[in-house]
Amino acid sequence: METIDAIILGIIQGLTEFLPVSSSGHLELGKAILGDNSIPEESLLFTVVLHFATALSTIVVFRKDILEIVKGLFQFKKNEETLFSLKIIISMIPAVLVGLFFEEQLEQLFGGNIMFVGFMLLITAALLWFADKAKSTRKSVSSSNAFIIGVAQAIAMLPGISRSGATISTSVLLGNDKTKAARFSFLMVIPLIFGKIAKDILSGDLAFSSENSTPIALGFIAAFISGLFACTWMISLVKKSKLTYFAVYCIIVGLLAIGFGFTK
Repeated sequence: METIDAIILGIIQGLTEFLPVSSSGHLELGKAILGDNSIPEESLLFTVVLHFATALSTIVVFRKDILEIVKGLFQFKKNEETLFSLKIIISMIPAVLVGLFFEEQLEQLFGGNIMFVGFMLLITAALLWFADKAKSTRKSVSSSNAFIIGVAQAIAMLPGISRSGATISTSVLLGNDKTKAARFSFLMVIPLIFGKIAKDILSGDLAFSSENSTPIALGFIAAFISGLFACTWMISLVKKSKLTYFAVYCIIVGLLAIGFGFTK
């Protein structure tokens, strides 16, 4: 992978991770347009590293919330922070199971299957459209809701299904407040990404060669910096903007991706 391509893809990841438009789908589209010929395993490695960068940017943006959660946990008693942490753990279960039992099958979808990405973007658009029709409430995410949202997160491991779009939409369709749904969506992925990185390091799957270390490092930096801006922007955007706008965008990009797939 060329250095400039890695930086471009890093910026794409950072900007699209927090918008409900599928960062993984846009990465696959970007790789196809830039002519990246990585084998599926290498392609997924780069995607995981960029997701790690945006997870770090999430920690920076939500540092006060995370600090409060940590303080609450160290009180070693049942409180709002321990209950929230329990919900995060519950939400992780579906994605962990998918990662453990279907990792090889998942890797094969990260090798430039543009037409598949296009169809998944159309599904994302449908989710966003239905969520936009849901009534506004002030309800917080419950434990049972957390598991269902976790199922949506597991499905969103497919390139083209927006993780934030799927989890926020599912949460809103369950009757939860949109702002609280966005906060839960952004925080629930942090331990999952760190767990994935730790697993790959311990198993030896996350190995950098001298040929790809520089592009991956620059892509990481680009994703982290652009992620800081996008996350901050999205927090205010989700309070006042309609998800339908993003649904329309996903439809347009999805149809273009399908059309691009037919020409290959």
